[in-house]
Amino acid sequence: MVEAPSAGAAPEGRRRGPLRALGLMGLRALYDLAWLTLILLGSPWWVGRSLVSRPFRQMVTERLCLRLPRLGPPPRGGRVMVHGVSVGEVKASKSLVEALRPHHEVIVSASTDSGLLVARELYPDLTVVRFPLDFRPVVSRFLRRLRPTAVVLLELEIWPLFVRSAAQAGVPTAIVSGRITPSSFANYRRFGPTLTQFSAVRLFAAQTRTYAERFLALGAPAERIQVTGNVKVDGLDAAAREPGTRAMALATELGIDGTRPVLVAGSTHGPEEVTASLAFRAAAPDARVVLVPRHPPRVPEVVEGLRAEGLEPQLLTDLRAGTPVDPARPCIVDTIGELERLYSLASLAFVGGTLIDHGGQNVLEPAARGLAVLHGRDVANFRQEAALLEQAGASRVVEDGPSLERAVRELLADPERMRAMGEAGRKAVAGQRGATQRTVEALYAHGILSQGA
Repeated sequence: MVEAPSAGAAPEGRRRGPLRALGLMGLRALYDLAWLTLILLGSPWWVGRSLVSRPFRQMVTERLCLRLPRLGPPPRGGRVMVHGVSVGEVKASKSLVEALRPHHEVIVSASTDSGLLVARELYPDLTVVRFPLDFRPVVSRFLRRLRPTAVVLLELEIWPLFVRSAAQAGVPTAIVSGRITPSSFANYRRFGPTLTQFSAVRLFAAQTRTYAERFLALGAPAERIQVTGNVKVDGLDAAAREPGTRAMALATELGIDGTRPVLVAGSTHGPEEVTASLAFRAAAPDARVVLVPRHPPRVPEVVEGLRAEGLEPQLLTDLRAGTPVDPARPCIVDTIGELERLYSLASLAFVGGTLIDHGGQNVLEPAARGLAVLHGRDVANFRQEAALLEQAGASRVVEDGPSLERAVRELLADPERMRAMGEAGRKAVAGQRGATQRTVEALYAHGILSQGA
């Protein structure tokens, strides 16, 4: 277990006095009033859209906790709620959920539609719910119906009213695999401890020392901070092996038969799909190109962009519906939860969100599968992960489309170098494992989980 940074002087946010306490009460009341106003003013639009859109209606009823299951008393080991905002956090929770299940009942929550979809696919036998609107009556109903005995939040998802209500109900909250990007750090500093509710969080299990120091600077008590690592790395273990049955079925659907290189552009944002497709085609005209947009609702936009460049794509859902596969045409994956299997089939991977001002996506996923990794310079949200691969010689930074084209051409022409980069990445990821065990130990040590389980 890695120690947290030393405390130093207590941050301003920790000093309390009568006037400050009154100020906090006033700000919290304003927060509640802001939500009430938003609900009242927005209700006509919400009702109107709900009448014409079933998915939107379902989202609203779930956020308002109108469709919650009513769970019985928690079992002897307790009922642990594990929350991830969207797909990335839900997938990151996999190793932790599996570690908790033998001794505790686990329920899983997510905020987005895609996060819920992936959660239900990963945990078909668990209770999966949508995270509630951060409004007092809604949060109270959520806690009453589900009756969690502990709340575990992946990475950084602090809704002030929820965290405070859980603490008032005697339900300890922990942030695990905690991370704070520079932009999030700046935003939290604007609010200080007033709305962050860090004082109500019992454990901050940070991915790195840098993140731990940011938690400390934002007012988290030093004795509640530990550096335990990134639990998502442990979840990549099984995926680093040979392609499984489902991956091979996907290969058949995509026409991947080993006769041509497979180039995957994963977690892309506009216009990276067009950039990658043109670069891939120029570098390797015979390659099987597969594009995986980060957000599937963007697929029509991606199709339009490719057609404007003279590329006629196919959709994975169409191939599954019986459309004859044409490996010469780029395929757009318009479904959720396929990327890990695709990486196990790929020859080379480009990770998106890095050629634009976005901050990047997780570069460790393809590295864990032994792939050489290409990405742009904007990796602000995954700086440590990118640095790990760079130091291992497992990645290559590209500047733009022509740079990506050169990198792909050079690596495909040098299979031994590409293999060495992939193996270096696999070893670098393997060296980061163990975070799940350290995190579970911290959860017990800080009283989040019951030792009597």
